[in-house]
Order: sequence, then structure tokens, then C-alpha cells
Amino acid sequence: MQDWIASGDDPLIISSGRGAVLVDSEGKEYLDGNSSIWTNIHGHGHAVINRAIQEQLEKIAHCSALGFSNEPAIQLGKKLVDFFPAESLTKVFYSDSGSTAIECACKMAVQFRQLRGQEEKSRFVSFSGAYHGDTVGAASLGGIGAFFDRFSSAGYEVERLENTNGLRSVDPGSINALIVEPLIQGAAGMKTWPSGMLKELRSWCDANDVFLILDEVMTGFGRTGKMFACQHEDVVPDFLCLAKGLTGGYLPLAATLTTDRVFDAFLGTYEEMKTFFYGHSYCANPLGCAAALGSLQVFEEEEVLAKLPGKIKSFADSLQSAFNDHPRVGEVRQVGLIAGIDLTGCDWKEQIGAKVSKAARKYGLLTRAVRDTLTLMPPLCSSDEQIREMTKALRRALDQVLPD
Repeated sequence: MQDWIASGDDPLIISSGRGAVLVDSEGKEYLDGNSSIWTNIHGHGHAVINRAIQEQLEKIAHCSALGFSNEPAIQLGKKLVDFFPAESLTKVFYSDSGSTAIECACKMAVQFRQLRGQEEKSRFVSFSGAYHGDTVGAASLGGIGAFFDRFSSAGYEVERLENTNGLRSVDPGSINALIVEPLIQGAAGMKTWPSGMLKELRSWCDANDVFLILDEVMTGFGRTGKMFACQHEDVVPDFLCLAKGLTGGYLPLAATLTTDRVFDAFLGTYEEMKTFFYGHSYCANPLGCAAALGSLQVFEEEEVLAKLPGKIKSFADSLQSAFNDHPRVGEVRQVGLIAGIDLTGCDWKEQIGAKVSKAARKYGLLTRAVRDTLTLMPPLCSSDEQIREMTKALRRALDQVLPD
């Protein structure tokens, strides 16, 4: 916070946006190179999503989901489950952020085991470098010390693995659930997983009565080239956690999808106290659900997924052209419209990644590094030219901070 409040370093104030472009309070334009921190899908100010929110606003902005429901929430739930095979993910529980979507999945999994008399299955498996949110339970699953080391006395009992080889040493009889960010880890520095890993995890979980929780908070809604990352390997989890792009990046909303098997364990009479006691004030917010429905409408009407292969190829070509010859660039990783560019020979205390990101503003780009990994995540609406301009701007900023 000392750097944040330092004199002469005023924060950038964004006043408006249209498509993949943001405008600050001084009128300067920037390409939104991190989709406003991984949330925006179709660009800012999209007419369809704006209209969906406005039409819902004329009806009601919010009503409780505790004992009630609303039309947009019902319609959205149906659309979400329809993305998956019949009788797989059939139930939707709404919350308000990626972190709470994870909390819901974990608490459901814990209570399920208690209701089924499997209290011995109380531990979780996660992976080094993982990030699953900042609330205590979700944070305890993560593998990045900065987010949880100070609070390590709280949270779940977790066994963290480097990769799937570690499953050989895990006692599955004690494991409730395994959680993973499919295909790519975000806060770890856009670290990619090997092909076939999801299928391997699904098989291991099936063989050992372990729930598979997929954290698609970042990877969902087209980021990887398909609607959901798990669809690349035809894997269906027991819990699917969604947020960020769920509303197109417009309003806070999250959803935890699960199965009839999980849901049925909570059925009982009032006095049996099987209820899942979890409810936030803004769960199933009608405006958020309306925005999400508007976003899914854009996917359909503009054939967004069908256009992604060309953009992904353009992104790959632009990354190669911009960074293949810089001596301080190590590995460049890409999954869909997500990329991480590693800088080599950096002392993390010098904040080189942050300095490059800040320098990029001069060249019309806003993004944010993960330590010394530069990141780019263009909105799906970005044109090929805008994608090229993003990579060029980031290279110019890199040359400014770390000349050849």
C-alpha cells in the first residue's frame, strides 16, 4: 500500500469503455489486454448485454433467493446445465464470486460425506501453484504462499501435488475431493497442464470415490477456445465452479454446478437438518442473471466460438513475432486467448513484470503481470489487428524496461 499511496503515482482512473478499448479520465485510450482482470468476454458496452440488464432493471433489480426464485435465474440455470450431457451436471447453486463458488463446492462435498457416513474422507487434493480464491476455505486449497501462509492455521486439510505422479502416494480413503484449474493455472503465471491430464484425474477420482472439482472461474466461457476448458477432453466434473466471464464481465455472479447424486444427499425432512445452510444476500441476483443470459445470447447470435480458432491462431503468430527474439524472454505459453510470457534473470523484488506492465500504458495497453510473467488475455471480441497491437505494445514496453 505504500507504493499505491505514494505521491506522484496517482492511480489510473477508467471512465468508459467500448469493445476491447478502455478510456481513462484524461481521455487516453487503451486496449484492454487483461479483459479487465480476466472477466470481460464480449467487450465493454455491448448492446445486447446492456439491453438485457436494462430490461431486467425495469422489472426488478434484486429479490432474495432464500425461499424464492426469479425468472432470469431459472432460465440461466437451464442454459448452464444444457452445456453438459443429460443427467450429468443437473443442479445449479448461485453465489457471487469465484471464491464463493469454490466455497460452495467444498462445503457441499464436506457435508455430503457427513450425510453419507464417510467422515473419514475429509481431506482435499490440490496442486502447487494453484489459486482458488481468497476466502479462507478456498485460499487454503491454493498453492501460492502469499495468499495463505499468514492464515495457514485455518482452512481445509490439503495434500498438494506437483503433478499427477503424486497421486501414487495419496491415500484415497482419506480424500474427499480433488480440485484443479483445467488446462492452465492463472495466478501461477499461466502455467499449462499436459494434454490428457483431466482424463487421468477423472479416472483416478472415479476409481477412488473422490469428487472432481473443476475451477473454471478463469477458463470458462470461451477463453480456451471452447465454452469450458473441460470440454477439450470431454471430462465432466462432480462440481463445476463458474464466475468472472459468467456475466460477460458485467456484474458479480457465480454458479456451482453439481449432480443429482450430490443433491439427493441433502434431501430430508426439516428435523433431519440435512439442509445446505449457505445463502448470500445477492445470490441469484436478477440483474446478474440477466447479464449472463445476454452474454450467452451474444455467443449464439455472433457465433463467437466458431470465430475463435482464427483469433487464437492470430494470437499465437503475434506472440511469436513479438517475443521470439528477446534475450530476456523465456517460455511463452498460450491456451486459447490466454498467454503468459516469462521473463528470465529477474529479481522478483525489483518488480520487473509490474514495471513492464506500467510502461505498456504509454503504448496504449493495459495489462497486469504475475510477478515476472507478463500476461495477455484479450476479450473474445478483439479483432486480429487489436490482438497484434496488444503484443506489439507489450514488446515495446519490454524493450523500454529491459533493452536488448
